[in-house]
Formats: sequence, C-alpha cells, structure tokens
Amino acid sequence: MTSHPRLSAIAGLLLGSPLLSAVDLPQQHQKNPSTVQEAFVDSLLLRMTLEEKVGQLTQFRGRYGDTGPRVAEGGEDQIRRGAVGSFLGVYGASYTRQMQRLAVEESRLGIPLLFAHDVIHGFRTIFPVPLAEASSWDPEIARHSARIGAVEAAAHGLHWTFAPMVDIARDPRWGRIVEGSGEDPYLGARMAEARVRGFQGEELGDPTSILACAKHFTGYGGGEGGRDYNVADISVQTLREIYLPPFHAAVEAGVGSVMASFNEVAGVPMHANGSLIRGILRGEWRFRGVLISDYTGILELLQHGVAGSHAEAGALALRGGIDVDMVSSIYRDDLPSLVQAGLLSGALVDSAVKRVLTAKYQLGLFTDPFRYCDARREKDSVLTAAHRAAARHAAQRSVVLLKNEENLLPLSPELTRLAVIGPLATDRRSILGPWAAAGREEDAVSILEGIRRAVAPGTQLLHVRGCDVAESDSSGFEEARRTAGSASCAILVLGETSDMSGEASSRAFLRLPGMQSELARVVMATGTPVVVVLLNGRPLAIPEIEAGAQAIVEAWYGGIEAGNAVADILFGEYSPSGKLPVTFPRAVGQVPIYYNHKNTGRPPAEEERFTSKYLDIPWTPLYPFGFGLSYTTFSYGAIMLSTPALKRGDTLRVTVEVTNTGSRFGEEVVQCYVRDEVASLTRPVKALKGFQKIGLQPGERRSVSFALSERDLAFWKESHWVTEPGAFTVFVGGSSENVQAAGFSLAAP
Repeated sequence: MTSHPRLSAIAGLLLGSPLLSAVDLPQQHQKNPSTVQEAFVDSLLLRMTLEEKVGQLTQFRGRYGDTGPRVAEGGEDQIRRGAVGSFLGVYGASYTRQMQRLAVEESRLGIPLLFAHDVIHGFRTIFPVPLAEASSWDPEIARHSARIGAVEAAAHGLHWTFAPMVDIARDPRWGRIVEGSGEDPYLGARMAEARVRGFQGEELGDPTSILACAKHFTGYGGGEGGRDYNVADISVQTLREIYLPPFHAAVEAGVGSVMASFNEVAGVPMHANGSLIRGILRGEWRFRGVLISDYTGILELLQHGVAGSHAEAGALALRGGIDVDMVSSIYRDDLPSLVQAGLLSGALVDSAVKRVLTAKYQLGLFTDPFRYCDARREKDSVLTAAHRAAARHAAQRSVVLLKNEENLLPLSPELTRLAVIGPLATDRRSILGPWAAAGREEDAVSILEGIRRAVAPGTQLLHVRGCDVAESDSSGFEEARRTAGSASCAILVLGETSDMSGEASSRAFLRLPGMQSELARVVMATGTPVVVVLLNGRPLAIPEIEAGAQAIVEAWYGGIEAGNAVADILFGEYSPSGKLPVTFPRAVGQVPIYYNHKNTGRPPAEEERFTSKYLDIPWTPLYPFGFGLSYTTFSYGAIMLSTPALKRGDTLRVTVEVTNTGSRFGEEVVQCYVRDEVASLTRPVKALKGFQKIGLQPGERRSVSFALSERDLAFWKESHWVTEPGAFTVFVGGSSENVQAAGFSLAAP
C-alpha cells in the first residue's frame, strides 16, 4: 500500500526529510513506533492555526439525502477550510472517498476526516440488541457480532462507532437499558471488553477495525424515575462498585474513545465533570484516547444551570476533559476567542487535538486516507451468508426460556393446526430493535416467517393479529378466540415495537402496551395450550402471562434472523441456553429491583409484618437475575473449596460438579457469587464474581472451577479498595437464587 502523495509530502516536511513518507515511518522505527507517532503528531500540531486545531475538535452531523447519508449544507466548504474533524452519520464508500479527497487535497494541511456512526448491534447484518446478547452470557458472541459490525461498517467508509454502551441499568423503565448488558457490573464488564476487542480487532491499523467508544461516562443508567437524560444521585461507593467497572474494563481492553453522559453526578454535569473524567478516567486509569461529548451535550450545560453562555459552556467542557464537541459547534464558534483573550489555556486545546490526530494516525489514515473507502469491499463484505449465520446463532443463544409447563416445548413441527396470534408476529422492523444502523426490514425474517419455514408441509398455519401493539381496539379478539380454539397450540407474539425502547423511550408502566394483556387472557381462556413469545427491549411486568400461559419465551429484539432463531427454539432445533442479565419485576412498583441489593435492618420475612416488604404483592421478583430454563435439566453437587481459610495473596479455588440429568444435550451457565458476611460497610446479599457456559450431553458430568482472589472480595471505602478479614459465603448455581453455598474465611493481613 502506498501513501497518498500529498500526505507523503506533508510527512516529509514535518519530519525533516523530503523523501520520508508516512508509510515509511513505522518501517524505519520498528523498535519504537510510538515515538514516530508522537513526533508526527507534534510536528503537525506546530503547523496548525488555532482555527484548524479547533476544527479537529468539531464534529458535524450528516443529513439523509436522496442518495444516502450526506454532509450537511455547507459541510464541503468547512472541510476545505479545515474547520471540521469528523462527521456523524455519514457513510458510503464512494461518498466518503469524495469527502476525504476534499480534506486531503483541498484543505491547507490535508488532515483526513473521521466518519462516525452508531453501530450498536450490527451495521447491515443486524444482531440481537445488546441486552439480548448479554442474555447469552457468552462474551465471544458479543465479540464476534461486534467484529462483523466493524467489518461491514468499515467497508462503508466508517472509522468510528459510538459503542459499546456499558451503562449499568437497574431500572427497566429507562429505555436505553436495551443498549447495555443489564444490571450487573461483572457481567457488564466482560461484555464491554469483548465488544471493544470485536470493534477494534487485533489492531486499529487493520482497515476492517473501527474505533470503539465506551459510553456513557458515567452513571447514565442511574437516572431518577427511569427518565432519560435525568439526574443521577449516586454515592461514591455505588459509583465505584457498580457503574464504573465496565468502563474500567473497556479501558483495560484498549478502547480508543469514551463518550460523556447527559446526566449529572453529585451536582456536576458529566460534560463538565473534571474530577471523574480527568481524575479517574485519565488519571487513575491512564486513558489516553479521545473523549467525545454526547449529542449537544456541551450546549446542554446551559440548561443544567452551570454555564451562562455558549462560551462558558465550551470552557467548562474543555477544562472538564471533553476533546470533541458533537454537533453543538460551541468549540468551533467560541474556543478561539477564549484562547486569544487568555481566558482558556491553549495547551488544553493542543492536548485535545493531539488525541484526535493520534486516533487518525492509529487508524492508518495518514498512510492511506482512502483505506476505508473500498466500493468492492462494501459490496462483497456485507450481509454475507456467514454473517447471517452468525446472527442466527447469536439470536438462538440470546433467547431465554422463562416457563415451560409440562414440557410443552419443544413443539412438534407435525402439528395439525397451529395458530400464530399477535401484532408483532409479522413485524420485521421491530425485531431489528432500536439503533439498527443501516439495517433494513426487508432483510429480516419475521417470527411468522420463521415458524412457517419450520413446520411440516401438512401443518395448517393460521395467523391473526388480534390487536395492535399500542391501540385500545379489541375488535379482533373474537377472531383470535375462534382461531386459538380451533388449533392444537397457539403461539402469542407480544411485546413492544422497537420505538418503545431506546433513547427517549422511557415508560412509566412495564405491562404489555395496549390491549395485548387482554388479548392474551382471551386466548389463554380457550383451553388451547399457549406459548407466549416476547419481543421487547426491557424487562416487562407480566404476572398475568406467567399465570396463564403454558410456556414463555423471552426473544427480545433478535435481529434479522430472529424469526428463524425463535423457530429453532420453538421446534427443538436448538435448546434454549440464555439467562436473564436483568431482574424481571412483578409490578412497576417494585422498581428499582436487582439481585445484588443490600440487606436492611429488617429484611423481608413472610411471617413478620414489620419487615421490608409490600402489602399487596410479594417482594420477590417475577424472574430473578441469572434465571433461564433449558429443554434438559441440570443438577449441582456440593461446593468444594481448595481451602476453608484464604490467606492474603493466595487464590481460592471453588469447584462444583454439574450433571445433565435430562434426556438431551443442553448448555448451562454456571454462576459464582460471593457475600461478605460482616464488614465495616454494608455489602450486597451476593455479587457475581464469575460464570462459565458449558455444554453437556445427557448423563454427562463435569467439574467447573472458579478462582477467587483477594481482589474479588474487595470493596470501596473512603478513597481506595479494601479487603477485610472475616467470614465469606460463596454461592454456585444456575441463577442468582438457585444456588449451593459454602463458607470460607479471609485471613488478617
């Protein structure tokens, strides 16, 4: 590969040799490529005007034209003037090549552009939403889907994705719970690092790799009332132990960028929160990548009430650690005058610009600015058979079987008459979920289509909508009742449309929207065996479905292959292996509800009135964290510990035998939890510290081991992590509630 001629000349000028190109540099400095990178970036920075520097910190949004995503009006002139460093939502191999050519051939310094987009769970091949993938408890699934998303996005000219979202969410009212990995920091951390490695590949210099972005830093999932963009009142201990670990894991995995969150923490909006951004992220964790604002996040400092003008907001954000201003244009319009007036340090601007230029260098754009603009690769590497097969596999492993009374499932494909009822059975758009990037509903397989492909030719397949998702019209109930009553089995496909989850999609109630619960009651009253398939992006409160349906399948938004994957589950081609990454409440009044809660001085007790519970419903969840059934059964032996007394610096090995006691192959997620029995600060009733997904044939037995270190027993106290000697309990089992237990102690230092 050869360097672009103009960039070769620039590189030579910058580094004092007219013959030295950006391609040659790494080859001549193989022993210390970082020195070459730093020299190149520093030299380029010296040649930049203040306006050009601020341009690198400015991201404009695109617009959707007749022929696809395009830069906004006036954007081409901004490129020529070096007044923009990146674009949001602009992609397409041919078009990004045109815009990149403007940048490298018609701007003064020829600095390449970055093109960014929200590639959350696939680009054109749409995978299950992240909450669904977390239900697989299989980080390799998350890594592989992110890798495919990167390959397809890179082929369309994209360099940067605003994913993964690693926010911990304990409130299912919050719409963006769908974008993360649920309520647990350990599971969230494992999924976060897997997705970072998937997007960024082995190295950013690979043209199929894209820059990942861990978002939203931090506490975004803790918004009050489950309302998007709301404030978050979070203690330092909760911040350190619950919300920060997935971000730390992403940083440790080498994530190239981080996005600030819309919320405030302890009265300080995150877009101006230097103590968390500069103190923890850049200071403690030594994060050296790009920190980008969320959409108009800097402008919103005015509404937060901490800035009285655009200029003041820009100064607060830059001082707080925000490198790139997404969309609001405050950096472009206000930073130069602030620096020239001596009100803002030019060194702060330079530091931010260096990070942006370094990201472009690491992506190889100074070597070949067009390496992501390959029209042939765009055509050949998208929506391939292998990608669709991976999407189907991911969707299979993301399904959670919540109920299977009298082993109704799997169904026989030879059923005489099968009724498929519900407003989402034919909805190919909703199964893609929110943030479906360039996904198209015509690529997707609906639930009805998947079932139709799976049943025998002689099966009479009947379908009626029954009702709409969110309307109050019950005129279709009678047809649904007659259809279900005449069938051998009825499959109810219920849930939320995709626009009911995601950003700005908080819900005050968690029941099925519209008349769907009433439709379910009508169908369940016929006496026909009923399977409910749920398509949704959050836990739902469905006690009436739990009471009346014989089987319940949580399918989430499963992506383009959802229909085939759900049919694979329903008819036994694949035995469900998913486990819930988030707790399902019985009613919205229980929210927030999560497994790793702390005890009170009066823990709930059925026989004691003056304890922490409700008068009208049980305090327990409808389905607990980590729960999920299979078409086989598993038994757990007693826990064996390598020692009953763990010494400081040693490792405790926890072993349990797991046996497949059923009649078919199945996979089990073996989960390991720990409780600190007595500590100087209150501790959770249990906390996840490890998991393994294993496959067993009927009758097969396997020993599963977990290694617990002193760090696994630590908690945050005052200003650092501490471990205290004393008694601990370790739990191992198939969910957070169905566990075996054993005790051990940690020795004093």
